[in-house]
Amino acid sequence: MALVELRERLSSALARARLDKTQLAKRAGLGRTTVSEALRSDASVPSAETVAALARALSLPVGELLELRRGAAADPSSGQSEAPGKSIGEWEPHDLEVHPAGGHASRQGSSSLPLPGYVRREHDKGLMQAVRECAQGHSRMVVLVGTSSTGKTRACWEAVQPLAGQGWRLWHPFDPTRGESALEDLHRVQPRTVVWLNEAQHYLGDPKFGERIAAAIHALLTEPTRGPVLVLGTLWPEYAAQYTDRPSPHEADPHSRVRELLAGRCLTTPETFDASALAAATALAESGDRLLADALGRARAEGRITQDLAGAPELLRRYEQGTPAAKALLEAAMDARRLGVGLNLPQSFLTEAALDYVSDADYEYLTDDWAEAAFAELCRPVHGKQAPLRRVTMRPRRRPPGATAPTDVPLPRAEAVFRLADYLDQRGRAARLALCPPSSFWAASFSSLVDADALYSLSTEARSRHRTQWSHHLRLRSAELGKPAAQAEVSEILEAVGRSSEAESWARKAASAGDNRALASLCRRRESEGGHASAEDLALQVAESGDLSAALDLVRMRERSEKEVSTTEFARHMAAHGYVHILFECARLRREGGDKTTARTLLRAAAKAGHAGALIDLGYGALARGKLECAEKFFRRAAEAGDAHALCLLARLMTESGRDSEAESCLRQAAEMDDPATLVELIRVREASGETGIAENLARRAARLGHHRLLADLGRAREQDGNFVAAEALYREASAAGDPEGLADVVKLRVGREDFSGAEELALECAELGSTEPICKLVSFWRHRREYERAEMLAQRAFDAGHDEILVELAWHHQEAGEQDAAIAWYRKAAAVENPDALVELARIQEAAGCHRDAEHLAIRAAEAGKPDALSDLVSIREDGGEPHVAENLARQAAASGHPEVLVELAEARELSSSGSVEFLYREAADAGGAWDSAMSVIWPHGLDPDGAPSQPWPLEAAP
Repeated sequence: MALVELRERLSSALARARLDKTQLAKRAGLGRTTVSEALRSDASVPSAETVAALARALSLPVGELLELRRGAAADPSSGQSEAPGKSIGEWEPHDLEVHPAGGHASRQGSSSLPLPGYVRREHDKGLMQAVRECAQGHSRMVVLVGTSSTGKTRACWEAVQPLAGQGWRLWHPFDPTRGESALEDLHRVQPRTVVWLNEAQHYLGDPKFGERIAAAIHALLTEPTRGPVLVLGTLWPEYAAQYTDRPSPHEADPHSRVRELLAGRCLTTPETFDASALAAATALAESGDRLLADALGRARAEGRITQDLAGAPELLRRYEQGTPAAKALLEAAMDARRLGVGLNLPQSFLTEAALDYVSDADYEYLTDDWAEAAFAELCRPVHGKQAPLRRVTMRPRRRPPGATAPTDVPLPRAEAVFRLADYLDQRGRAARLALCPPSSFWAASFSSLVDADALYSLSTEARSRHRTQWSHHLRLRSAELGKPAAQAEVSEILEAVGRSSEAESWARKAASAGDNRALASLCRRRESEGGHASAEDLALQVAESGDLSAALDLVRMRERSEKEVSTTEFARHMAAHGYVHILFECARLRREGGDKTTARTLLRAAAKAGHAGALIDLGYGALARGKLECAEKFFRRAAEAGDAHALCLLARLMTESGRDSEAESCLRQAAEMDDPATLVELIRVREASGETGIAENLARRAARLGHHRLLADLGRAREQDGNFVAAEALYREASAAGDPEGLADVVKLRVGREDFSGAEELALECAELGSTEPICKLVSFWRHRREYERAEMLAQRAFDAGHDEILVELAWHHQEAGEQDAAIAWYRKAAAVENPDALVELARIQEAAGCHRDAEHLAIRAAEAGKPDALSDLVSIREDGGEPHVAENLARQAAASGHPEVLVELAEARELSSSGSVEFLYREAADAGGAWDSAMSVIWPHGLDPDGAPSQPWPLEAAP
């Protein structure tokens, strides 16, 4: 056995060298425990670094011992099955997607490419802190957020190097797909492993696996026996915003687990080198780093050093100066990526899509092999492995013999797929934002793509551009390929035009895949049109999937309706099928409507079926009539049905009747059920009885369930009692449990005790964790006390730590005090780092001062930073001031920054004032993705063709 042979060779060499383990550890540069574990017969397979160090120290052949070590790790009989990943030292940085730099050949026959010297910046501090804590035995996760080629992956690579010498492994899940690999093997990750999630959107944003992966990572990080582990990821800002922004109250929440996972774990990677980083890079260049010297020669002025090193300028040159056919392929790829097609673009799709991107003059000169030549041109690397459009080799999935798809079954050769360079992808998203792709793009999407999610995304994008015909066909294609949301939308469209049987067929398809929206919509529509029996049947079908929303909607509609349709009979019918909650809801509505007799009858029926809510309601009714024994019976039955609140009610009754021991038993049972609402009640009871220790333990229990504010609530109670030490401890516990306001509460506590220096330091700590509210309040506090210098010094410290919003807060205070010059100075300082709120305010100030050009420039920058308010205001001012062409150009700038609504607002203003044609404004807004205005459907009832011409009437095809 390989492991036995490995240890025998090490032990024999140790004996021959006449060393003890302490001496060997010193000679090998290892810890004595590490050496002892490597030689112990019942220990795990030692790391590759340990084996190599011992081999060198004992003058043994390193390669042979490493081969034995690999055999031992892979040998099932050794009981040492290989955990995911391999030793950090066995990885090449480029295999982990660190961008190659420059075009230098590999050195000394190595397959690795040279890397420039590394310049540490502000985000490296957070990374290194996480690494230090991992080395101390804690599990951590850090996600670097930044735009393309800003050095995120390289920063992660540099950060893990200290762990390499401590025997840590690194696992990069990617085969067969990133999402599948991560979900399949996260449970196998062993302690002292770095989980490498470069471009984490492919894991956390996976529409099928993302939420499950987030949950698995959370379990990995929070289970003490599985640590320490370090999870490292990278994200573009738009993906980070997509995952962390909370949806509106009535929107779906597809990234709730991901949002919780990322909270407090993201670090921003700046796009440019600041003065300090440039100085460090210059020092490395002067000491002989040729790669950095070349990059500084080209990019020092803008500070975009990492982008230059990654080959961005050459990529851009290849795009701008490429042949017409190559440029057409790149623009088709750019549009595909920005409109929701995945990373891997099929060759047939790109070839067909590119045709209309070629001008008429150039089209005449295309040869029969134009596509082959263009792909060859674009696949030629610019630096290292980078190319404008590179072919992706899809790794086949291998399964063991006897699996459903064994490896010996011949598979058809997959179509060639290509991937657009990150830099060109990002450039296309910005430069082509206001453009609608031509006809060939939509036709190729329909005929060549087989990804239901991509087709659905394209359908949505076509609809946002008022290309309704292509939107319908792409939606239908997505539905045919099994996308539930597309099937639901097809159903709703067919129902709206009276094709009910087809609508129901599609709705059933969607429901069978887990999307009940269409069936529920059909249920409401049938009910409103008088088809009560059909509505009831549909509501029951939806309920069979575990969703009672349609049945509840039906009950509410009937209760509001003046028609005499039996709600109670429907409720009883649903209860007979096991859906007792409908009886309870019907009882509640009847009671609210004043029909207490029917409500009581329905409650009793629900209670008889064991509904806990009905039993509790009946118990309250008995209490109100003074029937304590009857109330206790109802509460006891509800508790037996699993309702924790009923146990609290029982405990209250027993306490009032002097049965303290029985009450205590009920409270203990309730606590064991870990129901958050019940824990709140239990904490109140324990606090009221003076059992503060028990109350705090219950709050900690709630915090472990995610309800950390209960700890903070107890902290406030201690603060009110004057026990500030206990209050601060509870606030800090709340913060450690995930409460973003926990440390802010400590800041307030310290201010209240006039511990101002302690409050300031803690406020800065909060800012470093992403919460600037405490420091903003402290700045306001010092200004109200007229200690302006201290306020501004504190604001400057926060700004130096990367929190520019504090400068906007300070500027606003100066404005409120009438100190305009001081306000402008602070706004300008924040605007220098592209703070959007500062840009908006400066634009308004400059416009009011008559500096119109400056105002326009600032407003455009604000729109590009995500704030179109100032630009929208300027459009209105220019339009009202008799400068329509200027207003139009500014509105176009807004659309090019991702805000086509400004064009729509201008069109609507002109319609109201009857000041000329508005169709061209609506058309430009539609091209930019702003076609959600009802006026467009009036102007173009059949939609627009891709070239902007009004579409002719077209048939609605939707055969299941």
